[in-house]
Amino acid sequence: MKTFLTALACVMMLVGVLASACTPAPQTGNTPPAGGQMPQSIVDPYLKIQASLARDSVDDVKANAGNIATAASALGAPAMKIDMAAVQLTSTTELADTRDRFGALSEAIVAYMDGLHLTPPPGVRIAFCPMVLKPWLQEGSTLANPYYGTEMPTCGSFR
Repeated sequence: MKTFLTALACVMMLVGVLASACTPAPQTGNTPPAGGQMPQSIVDPYLKIQASLARDSVDDVKANAGNIATAASALGAPAMKIDMAAVQLTSTTELADTRDRFGALSEAIVAYMDGLHLTPPPGVRIAFCPMVLKPWLQEGSTLANPYYGTEMPTCGSFR
């Protein structure tokens, strides 16, 4: 009987260990659930930057990039690349450098969305510029290329 109870205790302990090993780790931060929508806290300031760059302007880029960095840090480790790219964007002053760093931010956001199977908010679409080989998000159905601005506003295609 003593051997049986010892064996039963070992089996129960093993089942407990296996059950805890198979339990998914809790999500860190406020990561949206897979298949959900990309958070507005990232998209809204991003769209303001995209619209400014499409007009060849760097107005309010630093403030909006800072808002993105704050929102991305609240999403936890999966959004770290968004956070880092947004922080780098806050230090730009020249249009060409701003566009380059905006490209890194755009790639980080699209990779995050693809990785979690997130959709953009209603009315927002993903576009791609074949000249710089980078994506961007924008509202509306008429392309407004942030990488070439007024020089080539409709260069690209929607995904």
